[in-house]
Formats: sequence, structure tokens, C-alpha cells
Amino acid sequence: MGLIAVFQDELKAAMKNGNTQRRDTIRFLQSVLKNTAIDLRKPVADMSDEEVQSVIKKLVKQRKESIAQYRAGSREDLAEQEEKELQILSEFLPEEMGEEAMHKMVSEALAECGAVSSKDLGKAMGFVMKKVAGRASGDKVREIVTALLPVEKD
Repeated sequence: MGLIAVFQDELKAAMKNGNTQRRDTIRFLQSVLKNTAIDLRKPVADMSDEEVQSVIKKLVKQRKESIAQYRAGSREDLAEQEEKELQILSEFLPEEMGEEAMHKMVSEALAECGAVSSKDLGKAMGFVMKKVAGRASGDKVREIVTALLPVEKD
């Protein structure tokens, strides 16, 4: 079953259970997906799971940034609201790989692409991000790549 169908089922369940937070978050997600489908010039039903997940990742990133901003502005009530939405949206993403598995995959990818110093960071990041394919955040991957690549002195 594709993610679009899962959203429909989850929306129905949230409506039956009276879970307004979940209902509203899923409706918002569906709205964003419709807008994205319009931009891609294809029906929502034809969107691949990867395209849907990229939209969800973008929304998750926005929620994380909003939480930080609300906390900086002492708006804990709004930060909690965003955290609830973040939790709901995260349920629809694949589980991120563990620290050890990510470290192993990054070191293998660096050896495979031939990156040997920090000057190869761009090439290495592009190669590694294709390997992890959405199972790890770009920030975490960058942190590991920079730790593994030695800094080259001029």
C-alpha cells in the first residue's frame, strides 16, 4: 500500500477517534502534497513514495526549525504544538539508520568514491547521500564525513 493510501486510512482513524491534532496534521500534509503534485504537473496518486517522503522530510525540517525559534522566543505553547506535529509526521518516514551503521556506510562510501581529504567534501557528500538514500539526515552525514576526512593543510 502506498503512502497516499496510508494517509487516507490514518485520516479516517483519527476522525473516528476524535484525535483533532492528528486529523489536522494529516490534512495539512495532504494539502502540501496536492500543491507539490500541481508543481510536478501530475496527480497526487501518481506521486512515488520517495517524492512523498521528500515532502514529509521538508515539513519535518520546518517543524524542527520552528521549535527552535519558538523556544528562543519563550513560546513553549507553540513549541509543544510543533513537537506534536513533528511526531505525527515522523511516523510516516522510514526509520533512520543507527550511528554505527551510518559510520560504516560512510567510511565504505568514502573509500569507494576516492575522497581523501576535506577538499573532497562536496564530492564525498554527494556520493554518500546517494548511498544512504533518505535513511539519514544530511546534517548527521556531513558531521560523520567531516570527522572521517582529514583536514588538508596548504
